[in-house]
Amino acid sequence: MSVAKVIEIMADSDKSFEDAMQKGLKKAHKSLNNVRGAWIEGQKVICDAEGNITEYRVQMKVTFVLG
Repeated sequence: MSVAKVIEIMADSDKSFEDAMQKGLKKAHKSLNNVRGAWIEGQKVICDAEGNITEYRVQMKVTFVLG
């Protein structure tokens, strides 16, 4: 039997939502053992005064198995 834990993290990128997800998962893998997956709870963009997107943010839940 496995026991898993879920944590919530925020990640950002100036390129895309996909890049933000990749950065978040890579950071999670550096800090946690046995990361098994993630799901995206929300997405948000930050824009400048002209309406240009300057940052993509994702709110994600990461699942990892406890040893």
